[in-house]
Amino acid sequence: MRYELVIFDNDGVLVDSEPISNTLLAGYLTELGHPTSYEDSLRDYMGAAMHRVHDLVHKRTGERLPTDFDDVFHGRVFAAFERELKPVPGIVDVLEKLTADAVPYCVASSGSHERIRVGHRTTGLDRWFGEGRIFSSQDVGRGKPAPDLFLYAAEKMGVEPGKCLVIEDSPLGVQAAVAAGMDVYGFTAMTPAERLDGAGRLFADMRELPGLLD
Repeated sequence: MRYELVIFDNDGVLVDSEPISNTLLAGYLTELGHPTSYEDSLRDYMGAAMHRVHDLVHKRTGERLPTDFDDVFHGRVFAAFERELKPVPGIVDVLEKLTADAVPYCVASSGSHERIRVGHRTTGLDRWFGEGRIFSSQDVGRGKPAPDLFLYAAEKMGVEPGKCLVIEDSPLGVQAAVAAGMDVYGFTAMTPAERLDGAGRLFADMRELPGLLD
């Protein structure tokens, strides 16, 4: 079928931010007395909104993270983004094809609006994503794996969920897309294919996506 809307996750799909942010998250949690490896962070938090970090730490330890945890963490992440962040290889070609084919697209991310915009500005992707194409878990209150964000994005873009395709790289994101009644393609550049159960197709290189869309 020809999809009427392509919804991209942001971190790891549009911008190559997951190694940066998960390294910093693991380090900060460990610094605060909650030993966390990079692999732990990817497994537990990749694709999730910040409230999941707070919820899991409290559930496991009975302790609350500092009230300024999000601000400190994002300060470190944004500084690292300015130094290191790159667009995912091949994503510009995908966006050019969608534009040429007049296929609407947007981004729906568990990250904050500020995080999305900092990443796009740093990598030059801001030229592809104006105000009407950016949706965050901040807009709906519940992040992935709840379907709320994807349903909200589809509603705002004026497309029925069943006519949307989601591009995701995290188990939580795939679960959210399936729960929203949308087709989903799993991007396996960082996530083992077996962890993206529910994705209709899997691909490891973003340069493959234009062919899959055809």
